[in-house]
Amino acid sequence: MIGVLVTFTQPDKFDRSTITKIAGELRGPFEGMAGLRFKAFTLDEDGVRARNFYVWDDEEKARAFFTEEIVDKVTGIYGVPPTIEFLTVAGLVDNSGT
Repeated sequence: MIGVLVTFTQPDKFDRSTITKIAGELRGPFEGMAGLRFKAFTLDEDGVRARNFYVWDDEEKARAFFTEEIVDKVTGIYGVPPTIEFLTVAGLVDNSGT
């Protein structure tokens, strides 16, 4: 498994309702996506950083997803370019089935 942390930093702060709207509008394409275990849309307390966290079943699919085209698209959506970090998932607790 591999995690991917995509961070958008907006010095003027993101509006919480805008991030919630983005999450609602963009969740559909990710539902049932091959190789994607889960994705979370987040906003930190101060509103400066919106972060999307992905867990993929394999690194190849994760890296293949983040094309230049995708980066350009999300830059347009969030208004700022993201930083993308690939992380080893050493373990995962999933309580969604309980």
